[in-house]
Amino acid sequence: ISEMMEDDGLGHVMVDSEADVQIRQTKAQPQANNNRPSWSNGQCVLAVPSCSALNPSFDLSLCRAKLENYGFQIPFRDMEAPLKTALDVPSVRRYMVFNSALFHFILAPVLYVVVWCAVFSTLHLYITVSDYWVLCLSVSLVSIFLTTAIIFILHYSNKEINMNLDVRLIQVNERMVKHKLLVAVADWVQSCTGNMQLYFVYWDMSRCLRALTETLEERSFVANDTQNKLKRKMSHLVLVAEVTAVDPEVGESDVEQSSDEQRPLLGNEDTVCSTSSSQREDAKVTKNYSLIPDASLPAQAKAYQLLMTYSAAYVKLLVSERLSGPSHHRLRPRRNHCTTAPFCLCQYIKKKILR
Repeated sequence: ISEMMEDDGLGHVMVDSEADVQIRQTKAQPQANNNRPSWSNGQCVLAVPSCSALNPSFDLSLCRAKLENYGFQIPFRDMEAPLKTALDVPSVRRYMVFNSALFHFILAPVLYVVVWCAVFSTLHLYITVSDYWVLCLSVSLVSIFLTTAIIFILHYSNKEINMNLDVRLIQVNERMVKHKLLVAVADWVQSCTGNMQLYFVYWDMSRCLRALTETLEERSFVANDTQNKLKRKMSHLVLVAEVTAVDPEVGESDVEQSSDEQRPLLGNEDTVCSTSSSQREDAKVTKNYSLIPDASLPAQAKAYQLLMTYSAAYVKLLVSERLSGPSHHRLRPRRNHCTTAPFCLCQYIKKKILR
């Protein structure tokens, strides 16, 4: 599912110190907002529908105004700017249309007719039957089976982390988590109408970060086994992006000195360049970025990177009620940090990645 993504530049590592800052910031949220309701993890704060089904877009200024009414004071650089970078791209909008639940809903009958005609025309040439209703019935059964299989494959693949949408929202959630919010785009068909919405879900990351860090530290004695699991489960999470080539005589030493741990998980790599725009275009090269946490990182930095990587995918499944698990409260796993779902974000990562 990995495809080339048009972006300004993407990094892939998170710093231990930044993870520490994240905990301090989430703990030190100002208590001055007395009018803010008492939110719990997994609770949907705001859901904004798409302005158009054929050209998905969201009114971000309206989002920020509504969030301010709920007590979330989020600056422009932390919400609107990264959301525009992630979603307001023509190629991403086209992908959202063709990957939407409404498109799959329309695709099903069209695909059935195409498959039926193809199978009927093929069998009619090689099989001679006296009763056409037998042939039509057989063709209909085969077409239903093939159409169901194709739609099921598309629906199942849509449940996993989406390289073109969920991964693009990582850099948004890296900033929004400071305000105890996570962002995701989810859609489904309701009453034969597409329902694509941008969701803002309350989430205090400190408890999940602490629990996942403890899990990774407990498995530190089998670090090779844990790293092999990460590589096996996350090997497909590779981004191909265009970056500006650095002059080897000038910038190579600077790149070596700036440690990878000092870059955000997904961020704009603004390299200092004194050349003209045409020279920068000529100097662009493609580079692969893997989202697998580096083995040399501390457990807390690995945990933070995993939480950010799967944050949008988890929220998408959460709001669309596609998280499978025990529904009864007594049957829920221990240390669940979310009251509205069978398991929380850190448990989702343990189940999907570390198990």
